[in-house]
Amino acid sequence: MTLDRALSRAGIASRTVARGIIASGRIQVEGRRLTDPDAWVEPARQRITLDGKPLSRPRPLYLALHKPTGVITSHGDPDGRKTIYDLVGPQPSWYFPIGRLDQDTSGLLLLTNDSVFAERIANPVSKVTKTYRVCVEPPPTESQIERLRQGLDIGRGEHTAPARVRPERAATAASLWLELEIKEGKNRQIRRMMEALGLKVVALERIRIGKLALGNLVPGAVRPFKPETVL
Repeated sequence: MTLDRALSRAGIASRTVARGIIASGRIQVEGRRLTDPDAWVEPARQRITLDGKPLSRPRPLYLALHKPTGVITSHGDPDGRKTIYDLVGPQPSWYFPIGRLDQDTSGLLLLTNDSVFAERIANPVSKVTKTYRVCVEPPPTESQIERLRQGLDIGRGEHTAPARVRPERAATAASLWLELEIKEGKNRQIRRMMEALGLKVVALERIRIGKLALGNLVPGAVRPFKPETVL
Protein backbone atom coordinates (compact mmCIF):
# COMPACT_ATOMS: atom_id res chain seq x y z
CA MET A 1 0.00 0.00 0.00
CA THR A 2 1.09 3.62 -0.30
CA LEU A 3 2.87 5.21 2.64
CA ASP A 4 0.07 7.69 3.34
CA ARG A 5 -2.44 4.83 3.52
CA ALA A 6 -0.14 2.93 5.87
CA LEU A 7 -0.16 5.87 8.29
CA SER A 8 -3.92 6.19 7.98
CA ARG A 9 -4.47 2.50 8.72
CA ALA A 10 -2.17 2.79 11.74
CA GLY A 11 -4.59 5.38 13.12
CA ILE A 12 -2.07 8.24 12.91
CA ALA A 13 -4.15 10.66 10.87
CA SER A 14 -6.30 11.02 7.78
CA ARG A 15 -4.51 10.40 4.49
CA THR A 16 -4.52 14.13 3.78
CA VAL A 17 -2.80 14.95 7.08
CA ALA A 18 -0.52 11.92 6.70
CA ARG A 19 0.79 13.28 3.39
CA GLY A 20 1.95 16.42 5.19
CA ILE A 21 3.63 14.38 7.92
CA ILE A 22 5.49 12.34 5.31
CA ALA A 23 6.54 15.38 3.28
CA SER A 24 8.02 16.95 6.42
CA GLY A 25 10.54 14.09 6.65
CA ARG A 26 9.30 12.52 9.89
CA ILE A 27 8.89 9.00 8.45
CA GLN A 28 11.58 6.36 8.00
CA VAL A 29 11.15 2.97 6.33
CA GLU A 30 13.86 0.43 7.21
CA GLY A 31 15.98 3.32 8.45
CA ARG A 32 15.65 5.31 5.23
CA ARG A 33 13.81 8.63 5.33
CA LEU A 34 10.93 8.82 2.83
CA THR A 35 9.15 12.02 1.83
CA ASP A 36 6.98 10.62 -0.97
CA PRO A 37 3.46 9.82 0.31
CA ASP A 38 2.88 7.59 -2.72
CA ALA A 39 5.91 5.40 -2.04
CA TRP A 40 4.92 1.72 -1.89
CA VAL A 41 5.50 -0.03 1.46
CA GLU A 42 4.67 -3.35 3.14
CA PRO A 43 3.80 -2.58 6.79
CA ALA A 44 3.66 -6.26 7.74
CA ARG A 45 7.27 -6.81 6.62
CA GLN A 46 8.98 -3.42 6.88
CA ARG A 47 9.86 -1.33 9.92
CA ILE A 48 8.16 2.04 9.60
CA THR A 49 8.82 4.73 12.20
CA LEU A 50 7.35 8.16 12.95
CA ASP A 51 9.80 10.46 14.75
CA GLY A 52 11.84 7.34 15.49
CA LYS A 53 8.97 5.39 17.05
CA PRO A 54 7.58 2.28 15.28
CA LEU A 55 4.06 2.46 13.95
CA SER A 56 1.71 0.22 15.85
CA ARG A 57 -1.82 -0.66 14.88
CA PRO A 58 -4.24 0.95 17.36
CA ARG A 59 -7.02 -0.90 19.09
CA PRO A 60 -9.97 -1.01 16.64
CA LEU A 61 -12.57 1.66 17.33
CA TYR A 62 -16.22 1.29 16.30
CA LEU A 63 -18.72 3.97 17.34
CA ALA A 64 -22.34 4.59 16.37
CA LEU A 65 -23.49 8.21 16.51
CA HIS A 66 -27.00 9.59 16.31
CA LYS A 67 -26.21 12.68 14.24
CA PRO A 68 -28.68 15.48 14.87
CA THR A 69 -29.84 17.87 12.17
CA GLY A 70 -27.73 21.01 11.95
CA VAL A 71 -24.47 19.13 12.57
CA ILE A 72 -22.05 18.60 9.68
CA THR A 73 -20.02 15.49 8.86
CA SER A 74 -16.68 17.27 8.74
CA HIS A 75 -13.46 17.77 10.70
CA GLY A 76 -13.67 21.45 11.47
CA ASP A 77 -15.69 24.12 9.66
CA PRO A 78 -14.58 27.62 8.61
CA ASP A 79 -18.11 28.89 9.26
CA GLY A 80 -18.07 27.67 12.86
CA ARG A 81 -20.86 25.12 12.49
CA LYS A 82 -20.97 22.22 14.95
CA THR A 83 -19.38 19.03 13.61
CA ILE A 84 -19.62 15.36 14.51
CA TYR A 85 -16.16 15.66 16.14
CA ASP A 86 -17.57 18.26 18.54
CA LEU A 87 -20.14 15.68 19.63
CA VAL A 88 -17.90 12.62 19.85
CA GLY A 89 -14.83 14.32 21.28
CA PRO A 90 -11.30 12.89 21.67
CA GLN A 91 -10.81 9.14 21.35
CA PRO A 92 -7.75 6.88 21.87
CA SER A 93 -7.16 6.91 18.09
CA TRP A 94 -7.89 9.12 15.11
CA TYR A 95 -11.26 8.14 13.63
CA PHE A 96 -13.42 8.98 10.64
CA PRO A 97 -17.04 8.60 9.51
CA ILE A 98 -18.11 5.87 7.10
CA GLY A 99 -19.93 7.90 4.47
CA ARG A 100 -21.76 11.13 5.22
CA LEU A 101 -25.08 12.58 6.30
CA ASP A 102 -25.75 16.11 5.11
CA GLN A 103 -26.45 18.95 7.52
CA ASP A 104 -30.24 18.62 7.34
CA THR A 105 -30.26 14.81 7.68
CA SER A 106 -30.22 13.06 11.05
CA GLY A 107 -29.70 9.49 12.13
CA LEU A 108 -27.19 6.68 12.29
CA LEU A 109 -23.57 7.43 11.38
CA LEU A 110 -20.75 4.92 11.91
CA LEU A 111 -17.29 6.07 12.99
CA THR A 112 -14.15 3.94 13.01
CA ASN A 113 -10.37 3.80 12.67
CA ASP A 114 -10.62 0.51 10.75
CA SER A 115 -10.29 1.44 7.07
CA VAL A 116 -10.75 -2.17 5.90
CA PHE A 117 -14.13 -2.37 7.68
CA ALA A 118 -15.08 1.08 6.39
CA GLU A 119 -14.33 0.15 2.79
CA ARG A 120 -16.42 -3.00 3.13
CA ILE A 121 -19.42 -1.02 4.41
CA ALA A 122 -19.10 1.79 1.86
CA ASN A 123 -18.32 -0.30 -1.23
CA PRO A 124 -21.49 -0.80 -3.34
CA VAL A 125 -20.24 -4.31 -4.22
CA SER A 126 -20.88 -5.34 -0.59
CA LYS A 127 -24.55 -4.32 -0.95
CA VAL A 128 -24.84 -3.30 2.71
CA THR A 129 -28.35 -1.89 3.06
CA LYS A 130 -29.10 1.57 4.41
CA THR A 131 -32.61 2.24 5.70
CA TYR A 132 -34.15 5.70 5.96
CA ARG A 133 -37.37 7.30 7.13
CA VAL A 134 -38.36 10.26 5.01
CA CYS A 135 -41.31 12.61 5.38
CA VAL A 136 -42.44 14.05 2.05
CA GLU A 137 -45.13 16.34 0.79
CA PRO A 138 -47.46 15.97 -0.90
CA PRO A 139 -48.16 12.29 -0.14
CA PRO A 140 -46.78 10.21 -3.03
CA THR A 141 -49.12 8.39 -5.36
CA GLU A 142 -48.99 4.64 -5.93
CA SER A 143 -47.32 5.23 -9.29
CA GLN A 144 -44.61 7.36 -7.65
CA ILE A 145 -43.96 4.68 -5.04
CA GLU A 146 -43.72 2.10 -7.80
CA ARG A 147 -41.10 4.22 -9.57
CA LEU A 148 -38.99 4.11 -6.40
CA ARG A 149 -39.39 0.34 -6.30
CA GLN A 150 -38.35 0.02 -9.92
CA GLY A 151 -35.44 2.49 -9.81
CA LEU A 152 -35.44 5.92 -11.42
CA ASP A 153 -33.30 8.56 -13.10
CA ILE A 154 -32.04 11.09 -10.55
CA GLY A 155 -30.07 13.24 -12.98
CA ARG A 156 -26.34 13.70 -13.67
CA GLY A 157 -26.47 10.47 -15.66
CA GLU A 158 -27.30 8.42 -12.54
CA HIS A 159 -30.05 5.83 -12.16
CA THR A 160 -30.96 4.21 -8.86
CA ALA A 161 -31.34 0.50 -8.25
CA PRO A 162 -34.75 -0.72 -7.03
CA ALA A 163 -35.52 0.36 -3.47
CA ARG A 164 -37.68 -1.34 -0.87
CA VAL A 165 -40.43 1.13 0.03
CA ARG A 166 -42.99 0.95 2.83
CA PRO A 167 -45.50 3.77 3.36
CA GLU A 168 -45.97 4.67 7.02
CA ARG A 169 -48.37 6.91 8.87
CA ALA A 170 -49.39 10.30 7.55
CA ALA A 171 -47.48 13.12 9.25
CA THR A 172 -50.18 15.64 8.34
CA ALA A 173 -52.98 15.75 5.82
CA ALA A 174 -50.45 17.07 3.33
CA SER A 175 -47.46 14.78 4.05
CA LEU A 176 -46.51 11.13 4.52
CA TRP A 177 -43.67 9.16 6.11
CA LEU A 178 -41.96 6.51 3.96
CA GLU A 179 -39.41 3.88 4.95
CA LEU A 180 -36.85 3.26 2.19
CA GLU A 181 -34.12 0.64 2.05
CA ILE A 182 -31.36 1.07 -0.52
CA LYS A 183 -28.08 -0.72 -1.28
CA GLU A 184 -26.28 2.26 -2.78
CA GLY A 185 -24.71 5.45 -1.52
CA LYS A 186 -24.99 8.05 -4.25
CA ASN A 187 -24.53 11.67 -3.19
CA ARG A 188 -27.74 12.95 -1.52
CA GLN A 189 -29.50 9.95 -3.02
CA ILE A 190 -32.76 9.94 -1.05
CA ARG A 191 -33.30 13.67 -1.52
CA ARG A 192 -32.57 13.39 -5.24
CA MET A 193 -34.99 10.46 -5.56
CA MET A 194 -37.76 12.56 -4.03
CA GLU A 195 -36.86 15.58 -6.14
CA ALA A 196 -37.05 13.42 -9.27
CA LEU A 197 -40.66 12.62 -8.31
CA GLY A 198 -41.52 16.26 -7.61
CA LEU A 199 -41.80 15.65 -3.87
CA LYS A 200 -40.48 17.92 -1.11
CA VAL A 201 -38.44 16.35 1.71
CA VAL A 202 -39.68 17.66 5.05
CA ALA A 203 -37.49 15.42 7.25
CA LEU A 204 -34.95 12.66 6.61
CA GLU A 205 -33.43 10.21 9.09
CA ARG A 206 -31.21 7.13 8.62
CA ILE A 207 -32.42 4.42 10.98
CA ARG A 208 -30.36 1.36 10.04
CA ILE A 209 -27.09 0.31 8.38
CA GLY A 210 -26.95 -3.37 7.56
CA LYS A 211 -28.24 -5.17 10.67
CA LEU A 212 -27.45 -2.30 13.05
CA ALA A 213 -30.44 -0.15 14.02
CA LEU A 214 -30.41 3.36 15.46
CA GLY A 215 -32.80 2.13 18.13
CA ASN A 216 -33.24 4.36 21.18
CA LEU A 217 -29.93 6.20 20.78
CA VAL A 218 -30.80 9.85 21.44
CA PRO A 219 -29.62 12.67 19.15
CA GLY A 220 -26.00 13.57 19.84
CA ALA A 221 -25.27 10.34 21.75
CA VAL A 222 -22.62 7.75 20.90
CA ARG A 223 -22.33 4.05 21.67
CA PRO A 224 -19.78 1.36 20.69
CA PHE A 225 -20.75 -1.46 18.36
CA LYS A 226 -19.18 -4.66 17.07
CA PRO A 227 -18.60 -5.15 13.33
CA GLU A 228 -20.58 -8.39 13.32
CA THR A 229 -23.69 -6.45 14.42
CA VAL A 230 -23.62 -4.60 11.08
CA LEU A 231 -22.67 -7.27 8.54
